[in-house]
Amino acid sequence: MTEPLTLADVEAAAARIAPHVETTPLLTAPLLDEEIGFRLLVKAENLQPVGAFKLRGAFNQLLQLTDDERRRGVIAVSSGNHAQAVAYAARAMGVAATIVMPRDAPRVKLERTQAFGAHVEFFDRLSNDRDALTRRLAEQGGLRFIHPYDDPRTIAGQGTIGLEIFAQTRAKGVTPDAIIASCSGGGLASGIALTLPLFERAPQLCTAEPAGFDDMRRSLESGAAQVNAALAGSICDALLAPTPGRHTLPILLACGACGLTATDAQVEDAMRIAAEHFRIVLEPGGAAALACALIERDRFAEKTVVVVASGGNVDRKDFAAILDRPHHSI
Repeated sequence: MTEPLTLADVEAAAARIAPHVETTPLLTAPLLDEEIGFRLLVKAENLQPVGAFKLRGAFNQLLQLTDDERRRGVIAVSSGNHAQAVAYAARAMGVAATIVMPRDAPRVKLERTQAFGAHVEFFDRLSNDRDALTRRLAEQGGLRFIHPYDDPRTIAGQGTIGLEIFAQTRAKGVTPDAIIASCSGGGLASGIALTLPLFERAPQLCTAEPAGFDDMRRSLESGAAQVNAALAGSICDALLAPTPGRHTLPILLACGACGLTATDAQVEDAMRIAAEHFRIVLEPGGAAALACALIERDRFAEKTVVVVASGGNVDRKDFAAILDRPHHSI
């Protein structure tokens, strides 16, 4: 695809993937709204069959494979959510999948990726060149690479969340003032950006990143792609892409998106608040958007904010430990 992505691409993706993904609910918590001073709506993408929004982009990719690409198989690189999504979609379509994963990927994500039938190749974040390994494996097997964010088909698939947000907020009789989406390479946020023309008054789109890994925030402020100094060091394992995508950043710049950040402690608080008020399980990366909304309560006072709860794949013991810690940052 060489033409710029449009709303029509997202709508086509929605029709294509509809039989394979869930329309996730938009959750409310009136008591929390009273406490924070604005209306907060949570788009529960953690309720997808693989526990994350990534299934949308994966199916939009795999459903467009040629017969030859299906026969050869696909390859992806991921710390877990994209890995599970590609493995799940590939199994559903009878396509062989190889996933390149970091050795420190959360155990629950690794085990589920393998349970969906994918072959996993490991790399070390600090000492191995994951991209070189992926290229070599792809070339050896003639495998089609399924990019986690920087591919128009992935972006259009993730953008179907924006279509649902529009329909669901309209059904509730509200117009969101802002939409906040967790951000690694920007596939989710840029996909949602394509749906903003649907709204009579376009919401402010904000990306949410871990503090210290805010390449998208700095890129949006500077107008040019920035790179993170570190490759690891946050509990938000799903949000550690080193730099924005070459497709995603221009889309976000064009819609005037802004960048927000949250510390690991603030993300943990958001995970607890999600469990207490919305009765949902979120992984750290999946709670980053909620954390940013809560941190910025003065900015959003008396407004309506939609946050995308992008994933819920967290080890049970880690989640239990986080729930047992006291609130201290939000």
